[in-house]
Amino acid sequence: MSYTTYSFQDVTAAFSCPSVGAASSTGAGIGTISINMATEKTVHEVAADGNVMISKILGDNGTVALSLQQTSQLHKYLLNWYNYINSKSSAIKAWASMVITISSANLGDKTICTGVSPQKLADRPYQAQGQLVTWTLMCAEITQS
Repeated sequence: MSYTTYSFQDVTAAFSCPSVGAASSTGAGIGTISINMATEKTVHEVAADGNVMISKILGDNGTVALSLQQTSQLHKYLLNWYNYINSKSSAIKAWASMVITISSANLGDKTICTGVSPQKLADRPYQAQGQLVTWTLMCAEITQS
């Protein structure tokens, strides 16, 4: 019998922005990471006579959604990053300068996201019990191996 094992403990995400510095997901209160590609890679156009024209569409953009504990160090890092790149004094080139590298030692895969910018500031919940906040980050290019 053969089997494989998955563990989120083996997944790491490294965040790097030249103007703000680096952070890691290790022990940083992360709940989930979801990588979503945005561009459909092919389109089929069917003519009236049934002839199919296939188009290959370029584009490796997408989003990374991170669910984090609202008290986590990674959430604080992303708030600091957002406030810096959104400030009037920051250069426009800082806006999409973040790189995120997500890897799983057990699965042997790696995802590199470049040109990362925030879709919006994460929502901020307040209630009796601490919550998760979700950051949706847009990526100009996502490569997976």
